[in-house]
Amino acid sequence: QVQLVESGGGLVQPGGSLRLSCAASGFTFSNYNMRWFRQGRGKERELVAYITSTGSDTNYADSVKGRFTIARDNAKNTVTLQMNSLKPEDTAVYYCKASLWGRDYWGQGTQVTVSS
Repeated sequence: QVQLVESGGGLVQPGGSLRLSCAASGFTFSNYNMRWFRQGRGKERELVAYITSTGSDTNYADSVKGRFTIARDNAKNTVTLQMNSLKPEDTAVYYCKASLWGRDYWGQGTQVTVSS
């Protein structure tokens, strides 16, 4: 069965760092573009970062450029999001998403809380 499982969330102080991971199984991971989304309490879901199936190109929301880095390891079927210089406004549930044309798979999410 298809699975995307996020991990690495938690509580961190402003200015700190976290590394999120998403482990994929049940499909050909290397064929899929990957994205990280987030959704804060009472807010709409927003796209945070994108990476192509080969890892040849990436894109980021303006709010996280220079602070977050998306990467993938197709040999390990994982995609990561390195988050540095975290701010309270980064607090949200973070989700990974796999896409191939109209076929989408979502993980269950992991909570990130940035607070002093």
